[in-house]
Amino acid sequence: MFVEFSSLSEEAKVWVYPSSRKFYPQEIDGLKEKLHHFVEEWKPEDTDFKVSFELKYNRFIIFSVEEGSVLTNADIDKQVAFILQLQKEYEVELLDKMNVCFKQGEFIQYKDVKEFKKLLKNKSVSAKTIVFDNLVQTKVELENYWEVPITESWYSRFL
Repeated sequence: MFVEFSSLSEEAKVWVYPSSRKFYPQEIDGLKEKLHHFVEEWKPEDTDFKVSFELKYNRFIIFSVEEGSVLTNADIDKQVAFILQLQKEYEVELLDKMNVCFKQGEFIQYKDVKEFKKLLKNKSVSAKTIVFDNLVQTKVELENYWEVPITESWYSRFL
């Protein structure tokens, strides 16, 4: 059952899918409609299943499931199949977790790790640059550790 993201507990499980590009304004309403339809139909037989989604910065698709909800491998496969469908439809990459997303001024950049290391070396980004740790696993981690300076992330090993 779809619930408001804010109503989920801090322990709710999250999955973050960074898009290789920002979704265009004309794509947003349709994308949100598809996301809402997916979460409504993900596990309709499970009345205790509480799920939500957010689209942050028109670039990150975030699913969250209330802690305690039972997810099988088949349920996770449904989510991945849905994301693969979105990748194809919108011609974006959503499953590559090894690319780096970071803020550069008011823009969010998406670079592969090799390119990101070059930017660090050339001082195009600094230790204070805000990066997105898309490997966070709970809502509390999303709220506190998703957008952090490089020095506070696992990317700090590249400094």
